[in-house]
Amino acid sequence: MKKIKPEVWMAVAVAVLIALFIGVSAYHNQQQAQQQQQAKKLTKKQIQAQKAKLDKLALPQLQKGVASNESEVRIETTAGPITVKLFNQEAPLAVQNFMTHAKQGYYDGTNFHRVVKDFMIQGGDPKGTGAGGHSIWYQKDSKIDAGNGFKNETSPKLYNIRGALAMANAGADTNGSQFFIDQNHDNQMKKIDRNQYPEKIYKAYRNGGNPSLDGKYTVFGQVTDGMQVVDQIAAGKVKMSESNEQSKPVNPVKIKTITILKTAK
Repeated sequence: MKKIKPEVWMAVAVAVLIALFIGVSAYHNQQQAQQQQQAKKLTKKQIQAQKAKLDKLALPQLQKGVASNESEVRIETTAGPITVKLFNQEAPLAVQNFMTHAKQGYYDGTNFHRVVKDFMIQGGDPKGTGAGGHSIWYQKDSKIDAGNGFKNETSPKLYNIRGALAMANAGADTNGSQFFIDQNHDNQMKKIDRNQYPEKIYKAYRNGGNPSLDGKYTVFGQVTDGMQVVDQIAAGKVKMSESNEQSKPVNPVKIKTITILKTAK
């Protein structure tokens, strides 16, 4: 019987090791693929669960009338009145700030200083430049407003659909006195992920709005009457602003006063 040379044994051993490695790698890859597939299934279930949860939410923007836990104001402008209901429960700071300013006449005589047709109209700046205005807590309560504004209040119940009233800011948690009304009336349904929104809000975006702003700005009210006035303001002639944006009204519409029609209980 011939002796097998050591180099042959070595070659056999290497071949066996390679086969084992390939087999283990193939098994690992198969397991990993199965795990990834399972993860996808879990993710799909989670998305479905999230969607179902969103669909069960009460959506105050879409409700008719003014609920007992909501407030109502009328913004009297030189272009006509705009009636808005405010969501005290979902955005208590923003509503308190807005209503207190309104009661104190803070907004009286101010302009809608920034107007972008098919986007929004913005007001609430006593300077009329977009660089002014403070919250009611400025230099009074540093726990709420340390000097840069108060915190954002976002809710899965509130969105930037057409007619939404929201706080303007210069970044997260910098809310002062300025606000805007979403005016865009173009269908936005193709621009959003249906699974990320309550079904009724998804369908409401058919009538317009600015979903790109969701989660970045505090929505605290909804226009219930006077959107034709909002559209009229948005259609006004504009020129270049101090920030090099074509949004400064040539003949700005003024807020004459804001009347409190109802205070939440």
